[in-house]
Order: sequence, then C-alpha cells, then structure tokens
Amino acid sequence: MTSFVSWFTSSIIYGTSIMYGALGEILTQKSGHLNLGVPGMMFLGGFAGFTGAFLYEKSAAAPEPFLMVMIPLLCAFLAGALGGLLYGFMTITLRANQNVTGLALTFLGVGIGSFGGVYVLAAAGFKSFAKASMTADLFTLNLNSVVEAGTFGDMFLSYGFMTYFAIVLAVVMHFVLKRTRVGLNLRAIGESPATADAAGINVTKYKYLSTAIGGGICGLGGMFYILVYCDGGWSTVNSIEALGWLAICLVIFATWKPLNAIWGSYLFAFLFWFYNYIPGLTGVSFPNYATDLVQMLPYLVTVVMLIIANLRKKKENQPPAALGLSYFREER
Repeated sequence: MTSFVSWFTSSIIYGTSIMYGALGEILTQKSGHLNLGVPGMMFLGGFAGFTGAFLYEKSAAAPEPFLMVMIPLLCAFLAGALGGLLYGFMTITLRANQNVTGLALTFLGVGIGSFGGVYVLAAAGFKSFAKASMTADLFTLNLNSVVEAGTFGDMFLSYGFMTYFAIVLAVVMHFVLKRTRVGLNLRAIGESPATADAAGINVTKYKYLSTAIGGGICGLGGMFYILVYCDGGWSTVNSIEALGWLAICLVIFATWKPLNAIWGSYLFAFLFWFYNYIPGLTGVSFPNYATDLVQMLPYLVTVVMLIIANLRKKKENQPPAALGLSYFREER
C-alpha cells in the first residue's frame, strides 16, 4: 500500500507540471497556432522562477513569505510569456512557419536555461547543484501536515497550492472557452480567422494574447517542476524538456479540452512512472532495457487516442481547423 501511495502522489506532482504545459498549449492552439516550443517555454519558466527565488533568498536578510511566493511566480510567467511573444511575432507578424519556429523556441529556451543556470550556480559557489530551499518549503506547504488525515491525506491533501490551482485553472479555462464571448471569439479565430476578421474580431490581438498567456502558463509548469517536484533544486539535468513534449502529447490526448487535461495529465504521469513502482507492488522487476519501453506508454496512448478520434470523426474531438496555418488579412 505504501508503494501505491508513493506512486500516486508522485504521479500527481509530476502530472501537474505536464498539466500546466498542456493548458498553456491548449490556449495557444485554440487561436490556430501550433507552438512546439512548449519545452523551451517551460525551461525558461523553470530557470527564471528558480533564479528569482534563489537570488531573493540569498540577498534578503529576512525574506518575506509573500515575496518568496510572488517573485518566482511572476518571473516564471513573464519568462514563458516572453517566449510566447517571440513565437507570436515570428508566426503572426512575420508569418514564419509555425513548426520550425516552435522547434527553434525549444532549442533557444533550453539553451538559455542551461547557459544561465551555469552562471547562477557559479554565483552561488556551486559546481552542479543549488537549492532555493525556503521557497520550496512554501510551495510544498500542505493541509496534510496540519490535519494528519492518514492515507486519505497522503493521497489528496499532501500537495502545495499550485497543484490545486492547476485544476482550478483548467476549470476556469473550460468555462471561458465554452461560456464567454472571449472564448467564442478565440475558438472562431482558430476555426476560420478570415471569417472572424470579417465579423469584426481583432484577430491579431487575440492571437498575441493567447500565445503570450499560454506561454506564461507553460512557464509556471517549469517553475512548478523545479520548486515542487525537485524540491527547489536546480541542476544541469534537462528533465523539463521531456515534460514539454509530454504536454504537447497531452493536448492531443485531451482533444483540446482543458477538463480532459486534468485526468489525462495524471494518467500520463501514472504510466510514465509505472516501471518505478510496479516492482515494489508485484515483486516483478523490469530489465534495464525495458525501462525506456515502459516510459513510452504515454506516447503510445496518445497515438491510440489520435487514431480513435480520427476514426470517429466527431467535430468536437478535432483540432481547430486553422491550426498551423498563418493568416494574412489581405489574402482573405
């Protein structure tokens, strides 16, 4: 039972990082833009959030808890949003190829994070590892440490506020996209920007806002991974990049629905760590070569889901019709 609880809690925390990336990408794709730069924006957010937290901890004689929370949140969101704005400028204004631009953003974000991390570590006097421990303690503060609700508390109350905020964010995104004029306009742009433009909707404004805000949400996912999953530690391991690709897969698996991203992210994480906890539950150990095969399960499930969605051909399960297509109003 202990192994299962550990598997469950690890999956929730790991899955929350994926959920942030997927929610940011869903918002971006709803405007008709396929941004493959999610790993880069998550890396930027993780680096910026950690750097802000780490430098504030080291520079302040008595760090304020409120600032210890807000500084990494703002740094991570702004870093991800800047990545989204760069992508938006290239694909919206300059009409560059979206796939190539997204991949370039991934390489750029990972490169900046890795390069900048070396200087943060050097400034801290470390060669390979540094930690924002006080900030991590605030982000991992949870109800279970107060109420002590046993196994139930371990499974459902032992997470920091950012875990529950991700779920709330998904619900709010669902409501906005389905029940508000802003959401209707955004979905209209994703389906046919020319028609939306003719109806008087400011297509460029919506596209820029969705890519920037979507990038900012992705940045929060990278920060969450560093400050919560890695307990505030920064190292030279580029694990965030793998999360970004899982987040892109999750968008397809969730059929572009924020609510589906909630359970889908946890399922992905559950499958991803399958190899690590099954031996403790069943006594069956995986050979070394099988580890990578088992970690392919989330991607395999995505492919199966994509095949099923295409076979059923339901309109609500299809991507936005204008996804990946640049729009220039003079051509309509």
